[in-house]
Amino acid sequence: MKNIFFPGVFLLCFIAAANAQTTKVYNKNGYKLTLTNYDATLDTTELTRLAKTFYIVYPELAKEYNPNTLKDVKMVVDTNYKGVAATADGKVTIASSWLHKRPEDIDVVTHEVMHIVQDYGESVGPGWLTEGIADYARNKFGVNNVAAKWSLPDYKSTQNYDNAYRITARFLVWIEAKVKPGIVKELDSQMRKHTYTDNSWKQQTGKTVDELWKAYTEDPAV
Repeated sequence: MKNIFFPGVFLLCFIAAANAQTTKVYNKNGYKLTLTNYDATLDTTELTRLAKTFYIVYPELAKEYNPNTLKDVKMVVDTNYKGVAATADGKVTIASSWLHKRPEDIDVVTHEVMHIVQDYGESVGPGWLTEGIADYARNKFGVNNVAAKWSLPDYKSTQNYDNAYRITARFLVWIEAKVKPGIVKELDSQMRKHTYTDNSWKQQTGKTVDELWKAYTEDPAV
């Protein structure tokens, strides 16, 4: 019997294999993680590292900032997501392309699950502070930042406190060290309770955020 090759069928099979879905459910120390992977080409060791990182950092973040955080979290490795990662409604989505490109960047999990712990809802607080606190948490609780070559940037004159992410995070580290220990925990709590205002900085430190930033620019060492 003559073998007939159908390129289209082969292509469909390849696509199906590359997008095969696998789901694994973990239960440990009172926390449930449902990890779904749509990328059959991703090393399973990477998936194990994602789960391991979750169980290292999430309980610590909960203890530090919000013991009432969700106990049931979903994580999806998505072949279609074009960013790096995102979090909404207790679900973390991570781009599989990013994990292929930066396999050591496991602490993307730390940043994203901090958003679950934050749980600010329809907060009146600024987005730059939300992201700054998440990167502050990654810097403090991350398990693989050095290997990932992830760190807080040195101060530059072109920066401002509302640049968000690592720039804001470094500013928060400075305030914790030089001005008011515990301010991140307090601001996080206020954001969650929707009691944060622009005056929160002065209430906590005696200075406005602009005054704090000016002091930071004059002596930014941490």
